[in-house]
Formats: sequence, C-alpha cells, structure tokens
Amino acid sequence: MNALKKLFGGNTRQFGMIFALVALIIFFQFATDGRTLTPGNVINLFNGNSYILILAIGMVLVIIAGHIDLSVGSVAAFVGVTVALALRDWGIPWWAGVLLGLALGAVIGAWQGWWTAYVGIPAFIVTLAGMLLFRGFNQFVGKSNTIPVPVEFQYIGSGYLPEVGPDTGYNNLTVLLGLAAAAFVVWGELRSRARAKALGAEVPETWVTVLKLVLICAAILYATYLFATGRPGTSFPIPGLILAVLVLLYGFISSRTILGRHVYAVGGNRHAAELSGVQSKKVNFLVMMNMSILAGLAGMIFVARSTASGPFDGVGWELDAIAAVFIGGAAVTGGVGTVVGSIIGGLVMAVLNNGLQLLGVGADLTQIIKGLVLLIAVAFDVYNKTQGKRSIIGLLTRNFNRPGAGPSGPTQPDETTSTKEAIAREA
Repeated sequence: MNALKKLFGGNTRQFGMIFALVALIIFFQFATDGRTLTPGNVINLFNGNSYILILAIGMVLVIIAGHIDLSVGSVAAFVGVTVALALRDWGIPWWAGVLLGLALGAVIGAWQGWWTAYVGIPAFIVTLAGMLLFRGFNQFVGKSNTIPVPVEFQYIGSGYLPEVGPDTGYNNLTVLLGLAAAAFVVWGELRSRARAKALGAEVPETWVTVLKLVLICAAILYATYLFATGRPGTSFPIPGLILAVLVLLYGFISSRTILGRHVYAVGGNRHAAELSGVQSKKVNFLVMMNMSILAGLAGMIFVARSTASGPFDGVGWELDAIAAVFIGGAAVTGGVGTVVGSIIGGLVMAVLNNGLQLLGVGADLTQIIKGLVLLIAVAFDVYNKTQGKRSIIGLLTRNFNRPGAGPSGPTQPDETTSTKEAIAREA
C-alpha cells in the first residue's frame, strides 16, 4: 500500500475512477471470453461513443459554471438535419457543411447564452425550452424523413487514418500516433520533475517515476496495437482523433487560461468572483455558446457515421453527457470538474454499456444498472464532501495540480480551494 501511495501520490481513492474503468474492462474481458479487448470491438466502442464524449467536454464546463444544458440532444439533431439538407439540396462541399454546422451551433448557443447570462433566466429553463424548440425544428425542417449525406461527409464520422508507407502489418499512422503520445507523456513527466527540482519542491523517487511511465506507456502502446491491427481498412478512427484534439484543447483552456479559471470561479461563488473582477455574464454566455457548438459537431459526427440524418437523432444524449460529467467527479453545485474526468466518466459508461450488450443483457436491465452506477458515483462524492474529503477526480488529479505539473493532467481549483485562491492563481 505504501508503494501505491508513492506511485499515485496519496491514498487509493485518488485513482478510484481509473481503477473502476480498468476493473470493468477486465471483468467484461473475462465474462465475454475475450471479446471486449478485440481490435474490432475497441474501434466500434470509440466510434459509437465519440459524440457523447464530445458533448461531455462541453457539458463539464457548463456544469462547472453552475448550470445545466438539457437541449444538447435536440440542438445536435437540428444541426445534423440542417447540414444534411444543405449538402443534398444546395450541393455545397462537405467542408462547407461542417462550417455551416459549427456556425449554426454558435448562433443557437448565443441565443440560449443571451437568455441565461443577460436576461437572467436559469439555464435549466432556457435549455428545457430549447430542447422542445429545436426538437420541433428538427422534425419540421426534416419533415420527419431520413436524409442521406454524401460519402465525403461520412469520413468525419466513420473514417480511419489512411494506410501510408511500407506494408508492416500495422497501420503506420496509428503506430506513429501512439508512439508520439507515449513520447509526449514521458516528456511531460520529465519536464514536471525538472520544474519541481528548480522550485525546490519534493520530487518523487526515480523508481516511482519510471514505474508510472512504464504503466502509462504500456497502456498507450497496447491501445495503439489494438487500433493498428483491426480488420483491413480500419485503424484509429477519425472521430477519436477529433476527440483527442478537443481533450487537449479544452484541457488546456480549462486549466491554464484566464477564461478557464474564471469559469471555475463563477461556478464556485459567482458574487465573490464578480468582486474579484470576473465578468460572470460573459463567462456564462461563452460556456452556453460553446456547448451548442460542440453539440453541433457531435450531431454532424453522428449523422456522418449513420450515413443519414433521422427524426429521432439526439434523443437522450443530454442524459448520457450529464451522467458522464457527474460520474467523472463534477459537483452538482458547480465549481468542480475536469475535462479528463468527464472523459473517464464517459468511458466508464461506454464500457459498461458495451460489455452488457456483449453479454446479451436487455435494454431494460442495462438502463437500471447505468442509473445505479450514476447514483452511487454521485453519492460517493457527496459523502466525501460532507466528510471534508476530496472527490474521486479531485483526488485523482491532485498530483497534477502542483507547480510545474506537466501536460499529463489538467489542473483545477478543487473543493478545498476558495474562489479568491483560484483568482490569485490566475494572476
């Protein structure tokens, strides 16, 4: 146990969510006779859940700011059907369709953000109205029909990294991507150690750092192997690549920019943040607009993967995104949460759903189990907070919140950090 504490930097609760994810994978790997960790299943898992994980990235910022967005499924469906119609009827190129979808998402987000931030209507009510409004628009514009999209557009939802270079038996671009990710992790950890030494802070023992890097890199390279050895024509999926870019981008924004600190400050205590000079209305407007932009992107990726837009696209997506965020450690009252934690929460739900499907469990029992998982995860965090302890993800990311932390994990003000301290760190 002492070795584990040295390796992960604290008590075992700090990596509880990752342990839960790993435990689920191992359980279903044995329960399904090895069908969980096959290249085809892992690729399908990422393809089938990428749009929910993209929604979770936007939703965590909304929830950190102290709001909730119930309209993301309807917004995604409306953007998807609008882009599908534009591609079919106007003959615009696929890239123009993507830009149209992002612009439409921004307009919708600005509409909802204006009502929330500047009129003062709670986001719950605004987005509940938006859920009804844009669901109706989706069916009105699409006339409840299925609208196909061209093959070029389908690439963003069902495409893979192409084959390049000599025939090695693996997808070379996927292999290079995995090696680059492992190298990035090593560089980040070594850079973190160097900064800690320069600041005179305590540095973990060398064997701890080496073992940590070996475990992380082994996981990355094994995932690379699975993606690179799928059936011919498959490799690392394009939706997964888009998701990876968004995780890096929003992880940086939320943890290392003034805007990110302001989001945490507003969610933690809006009045104190305003007294510290934070423009809370601007922050609320931006997080709501950003959510709808990502909802539009998620809708386009889903339509591209499905090869057509349908009248029932987006139903229930908001619930999956919200569940991923709360399982990932966000607080219902705002001010707490991370992008990485939300992705972990989303993967927990995705692996659980996928494993139950492989076992042939019915949809009714699957919903019951997912509901219990959400309730238990939130109850555990609430209990920890009443005991004055950190949340699961707060504990999980504590090591990365020290000065000089590398890019291997984002930082955030946790439950024990006051709003004034969060603003001070911004300066």
